[in-house]
Amino acid sequence: MTAGASRQRSRALRVILALVAGVMFAGFFALGTWQIFRLQWKLALIERVEQRVHAAPVAAPGVAEWPRLNAEDDEYRRVRVSGVYLPASTTWTLASLERGIGYWVLTPLCTPDGGIVMVNRGFVPAGDGGWAPRPAPAAAPANACAAARGGAQVTVSGLLRMSEKASSLRANEPARNYWYTRDLRAIAQARGLPAVAPYYVDADAASAQVDLPGDGVRPVGGLTVISFVNNHLVYAVTWFALALMVAGAAWWVARDTRRAD
Repeated sequence: MTAGASRQRSRALRVILALVAGVMFAGFFALGTWQIFRLQWKLALIERVEQRVHAAPVAAPGVAEWPRLNAEDDEYRRVRVSGVYLPASTTWTLASLERGIGYWVLTPLCTPDGGIVMVNRGFVPAGDGGWAPRPAPAAAPANACAAARGGAQVTVSGLLRMSEKASSLRANEPARNYWYTRDLRAIAQARGLPAVAPYYVDADAASAQVDLPGDGVRPVGGLTVISFVNNHLVYAVTWFALALMVAGAAWWVARDTRRAD
């Protein structure tokens, strides 16, 4: 190979190397920039949630407002809702807290506007026997709320939580009354409940202290854990570091190639 051909090949190699390095640098830099935007979004979200949690309670969204609800704008709002409980349609879902293994106790609340809001009345420990599914209650009759209107009215204060998604790792088994997630649509279907809100209310400690006929439990309320994973800064630093490493490696290789010429 002649010296001219060798130099041409070296220049072509440098061009290809520069193009590859440029694409990689741009990609890593774009990912780092995206993580910075995600960090700003997450910090703003945390600030909004903090404000909601410590605000005075407002009326829980009624039936007409349900279609407009979403997690980013509404979750963890402090709300207040009144109605009549349907204790016969209570659902017990698996809970794992610092207090131990137990159940969240979800009881439907019939509201004056004809809707049903699930209320997480709080936590009940599983006890020495450990966690086990409870007997499934009978499906509620179609007129359950109408029949309950003469019951005791209660007012519940707590935090609005959006329905949980069914888990692919531990799927709910309605037929066996195994509930691992608070999937409100699935619970409503299993209990024969119509017009159930897309959210539930995590009752505060005071609201949980209500004795329901035939219920026999006193759950501990006010145990909502508010935690957001925020690793965006670490991810951003990682992507920017990779971009700098690519730039540095490309410069080093280009320098050595020029010397070899």
